[in-house]
Amino acid sequence: MEKVNNPVGRLFIHLALILFAIYSIVPFFWTTLQSFKTLKDANSRTPLIFFEPTWENYTDLWLRSVSENGATIGYFILAAVVVLICLLLFARYIPVRNSIVYLFVVVSFAVLLWAIPQLVDTAKFYDYFINTIIVTVGTVVVSISIGCLAGYSLARYAGYASVVILIAALAFRALPRLAFILPYYWIGTATNLLDTHILVIITLVAVNQPFTIWMLRSFFMDIPRELEESAMVDGCNRLTAFTRVIIPIMWPGIISTALFSLLLAYNEFLLVRLLTQTNWTLPVAISRFTGGEDPRHLTLAAASAVSATIPIVLVILFFQKNLVKGLAAGAVKG
Repeated sequence: MEKVNNPVGRLFIHLALILFAIYSIVPFFWTTLQSFKTLKDANSRTPLIFFEPTWENYTDLWLRSVSENGATIGYFILAAVVVLICLLLFARYIPVRNSIVYLFVVVSFAVLLWAIPQLVDTAKFYDYFINTIIVTVGTVVVSISIGCLAGYSLARYAGYASVVILIAALAFRALPRLAFILPYYWIGTATNLLDTHILVIITLVAVNQPFTIWMLRSFFMDIPRELEESAMVDGCNRLTAFTRVIIPIMWPGIISTALFSLLLAYNEFLLVRLLTQTNWTLPVAISRFTGGEDPRHLTLAAASAVSATIPIVLVILFFQKNLVKGLAAGAVKG
């Protein structure tokens, strides 16, 4: 079929995409501007686009006090973060195995996160940031580990039990968030796990597990059975064929599912708010500044929103290639 080239239609599509991009970016752009404003500029009757920026909001948000050498320590931490991010982005060009580079970066980030409170007097918001990392990483690791095994099993087994399990998972996923509160609150009270990371991770895994199972199952169904059968003929057992043959092929799909699970766990508000009293995550912590009781909270809320968004943006940018591959692979059938 001959491709139709309609300049008017293409122009309309590009204009629509540009307008949608502007519509999506402007709120975050304005929030970013607000985070660098003084309280007077932020509450000005005339919205200010050009103003003298200040780091005071971020300093008040992340630090309790600033020492005399605070600027030097801040530049050192920023330089370390930039170097680690560059290592992640350009790991493929480094003459060392990628797995070693990634492991080094992960360990370095963990050490850096531990060292920051030893170097500067961090505020409570930094603790909420650490809580968010622990809950999000724990939820993603457990969800993907269970989801890969369950998705692979349900993709290869076409019996009546698999249909029942899939329908039950879908029905479980359709339940409202409030349906999980009382059971898991009772479990936390009975096991003394209330206000702990473990209870939040268990709850978020239970909420998001049906999604990961369904999504990973769709990816596994696109992989021919002949691949693991050939590996098993060559001497592999079922588990070895799964880990050495299927998982490398499935990696883009696993990354895509992990990113969606990460977003669901990272942005969870209701469950975390009701199951914790002190170990809050960033979405709950940001709600402290949106009550409108203190006018100063306007700029702090903007700074906290930008601070919570930047890590997610960096993760998405780093995994965008695998994300596109995974989504494209899941969209092509047959």
